[in-house]
Amino acid sequence: MAEQSRGEQRIGLLNGVAAYGMWGLVPLFWPLLRPAGAVEILAHRMVWSLAVVAVALLVVRRWGWARELLRQPRRLGLVAFAAAVITVNWGLYIWAVNTGHVVEASLGYFINPLVTIAIGVLLLKERLRPVQWAAVGIGFAAVLVLSIGYGRPPWISLVLAFSFATYGLVKKKVNLGGVESLAAETAIQFLPALAFLLWLTSQGDSTFSTEGPGHAALLAATGLVTAAPLVCFGAAAIRVPLSTLGLLQYLAPVFQFLLGILYFHEAMPPERWAGFALVWLALTLLTWDAWRAVRRSRPRPLTELALAEGVGERLPSRERI
Repeated sequence: MAEQSRGEQRIGLLNGVAAYGMWGLVPLFWPLLRPAGAVEILAHRMVWSLAVVAVALLVVRRWGWARELLRQPRRLGLVAFAAAVITVNWGLYIWAVNTGHVVEASLGYFINPLVTIAIGVLLLKERLRPVQWAAVGIGFAAVLVLSIGYGRPPWISLVLAFSFATYGLVKKKVNLGGVESLAAETAIQFLPALAFLLWLTSQGDSTFSTEGPGHAALLAATGLVTAAPLVCFGAAAIRVPLSTLGLLQYLAPVFQFLLGILYFHEAMPPERWAGFALVWLALTLLTWDAWRAVRRSRPRPLTELALAEGVGERLPSRERI
């Protein structure tokens, strides 16, 4: 049984690495879709993602959630809002990569945990531990330093971080599985996206039918690029602890950051390095604090408890305290 559990954890860990690895390497894919613009790529991503998840749901025969969702207007409204927010996130990310802002985009996903905490305080009235306050303060200082470095606020990073944090908050309230959630969101996105693509074709501006079958196949592959890491993430989420997933999530922005510097050769003057260093310091504090909290809340093994009780019985009363 223990060996089977270890095997399941290994499978989960591999799936987690695959999911965040694919999200981290996706900046290599979007430039392949040129000369399509960001909005056309986004529309294809919506259309083909629905096709992929519909096939997946047909295979596993999971449709009961759809009927239940349609009977709950408030929940359906939240899904529509999530679809709108992730549309902004997807569209801006594609545009950022294809216009030479990969490093700034990676920063958005580095600071996303800090933004999530800030939203928890402001909207959910959550109480932070001192280390979390320190991490948020350092993150705010990092944004100021980066604003000086860029000569403007790092708006791409901030919009990506806030949109994804908002998306996560809404998804938590909706409480749908990964594939089901993507299916519901892309179903809402589908008709506007398809209408835009048809209009683009009527204007003679669509690249889907004019740039050859290879280009058309790459645009259609946006559905797989969207769905594949989500499936891997779902497989990881049910097999590995949340604390492990929390550490794995940094793989994606690390890969994006390295691609931006080493592959796309984006500039990194000293003040940007200083800003990123502050962000990484904040994330280190946040991760250490979360790890410590998990260890404190973890139940002690029975053998350890029995040993502690046995020692306690032999200690003088002052030493027990």
